[in-house]
Amino acid sequence: MAYGDIARRLALKLKYGGRIGVAETMARLIARQVPPGIDLLVPVPLHRWRLWTRGYNQAALIAGALARRLGIAEDRAVLTRVRRTPVLRGMGPKARSRAVAGAFRVGDATRLRGRHVGLVDDVLTSGATAQACTRTLLRAGAASVTILCWARVLPGDGD
Repeated sequence: MAYGDIARRLALKLKYGGRIGVAETMARLIARQVPPGIDLLVPVPLHRWRLWTRGYNQAALIAGALARRLGIAEDRAVLTRVRRTPVLRGMGPKARSRAVAGAFRVGDATRLRGRHVGLVDDVLTSGATAQACTRTLLRAGAASVTILCWARVLPGDGD
């Protein structure tokens, strides 16, 4: 879905408004686009401090709903954010890439080896976070990574 007014409102209700039921709606719509062959869902992780202040990871809620809906395994712990990153809103693409470089790590690579991963997030803006996660997952042995997100900011729309 293009990140317009409706997509933005729903994403913000989930991310900052505590409306966790919105994750089910997002998952229902994402499920229609999931290609065959994905055998593991991995949410984009939050750093432990952001998780503590927010109380939940919106990507993990979406991934859980997708896993239940599609019968695909989910692993919320295989990919971790090991370094705090600033809020990326307002940064350009290069600054975003620098901010997330080295921020992710795979703990137990045997859980990924040969798997076709669906990397789940709420919104894809510049793709810097998705690229950093994808790079980390592939280096750890994932066979492929497909980005599964609720909405995508289209070029020229900003964030």
